[in-house]
Amino acid sequence: MQEWVDVIVPGGQVLLILVVTRLAQILAKRLFDRIAQRYDLPPELAVGVRRVINFVLSVAALLLVLERLGVSGTVLWTAFTGFATVGAVAFFAAWSVLSNIFCTVLIFITRPFRLYETIELLESGDKPGLKGKVMDINLLYTTLQESEGAEGPSVVQIPNSLFFQRGIRRWRGGHRTITAG
Repeated sequence: MQEWVDVIVPGGQVLLILVVTRLAQILAKRLFDRIAQRYDLPPELAVGVRRVINFVLSVAALLLVLERLGVSGTVLWTAFTGFATVGAVAFFAAWSVLSNIFCTVLIFITRPFRLYETIELLESGDKPGLKGKVMDINLLYTTLQESEGAEGPSVVQIPNSLFFQRGIRRWRGGHRTITAG
């Protein structure tokens, strides 16, 4: 009987951890959905935040489960600090990519333009800028569909960080708006 208790108690604790984690994920989703609806946050941002919350809760549950199964906290801490060090080095190596990702978040929050609006990324002086209809905004690029040329319509992908380095001209319902970069 003692052998079964040694198996059943940790198994029950693991099951309890998983159930509580799932309930916390559901509660966090409902809470954040209310916040997103109240403050009219873009759906893309809401999805991203929900994913981060679920990831954090899942990692915390995994650590608790590993602890209940006898994995040493010292081993976990050593592994975490090793991965954090490698992550810090990778962070500096991928700075431009991370800059574009951060600028994507800022585009979703500040909304200098929206999908299907016509915008122009202004160059300095008298040079014409990149102009087109916003077709997609992803983590690294904003895709503009340019006017039809001799070979038909073309698309151009602009790194999101450029929208914070230059001015933007956009057209809303027939009138132009200029936003400083």
